[in-house]
Amino acid sequence: MFMVSFRLKRGKVLLGAAIIFLLAIALMGGRALFGDAAVATAGNTQQAGRQVRVKTNEQRLEFIASFGWEVEQEPIEVMEVIIPKEFDRVYEEYNSMQKRMGYDLSKHAGKRCKRYTYVITNYPGQAEDVRLNLLVRDNRVIGGDIYSLQPDSFMHGFNAPE
Repeated sequence: MFMVSFRLKRGKVLLGAAIIFLLAIALMGGRALFGDAAVATAGNTQQAGRQVRVKTNEQRLEFIASFGWEVEQEPIEVMEVIIPKEFDRVYEEYNSMQKRMGYDLSKHAGKRCKRYTYVITNYPGQAEDVRLNLLVRDNRVIGGDIYSLQPDSFMHGFNAPE
């Protein structure tokens, strides 16, 4: 039989725990500072696929403004939606648009989320009837879209059209 024993001094244990704690803090801070870096496109800053925390309306407005959009200060609608477990053709196309932005709704299939709808006030060439949907689950952005209510409607991701 082979037996090993060792003795730890309290000071060394505390020092080791402090080093592990500081390393954990440094790793989390580094991810917050450098991970999921913003991507500049068409003059806007896009948080590509980044599940940004948007617990408050102010945080949602900041997220929207990061793409260059100006919206009315309060959403016109807040609705709980369930992302389907199985996507039909239409939802596959919608998810394809989400994937181009760096999001993937299939990761949230069958789950509930909130849809916040805002009125965009600065859409180029269209002064009214443009909306922005923000899909939020567990206080994080998981997707969304911009669309028009006009007869010649459109729908696209968060970035302004080129």
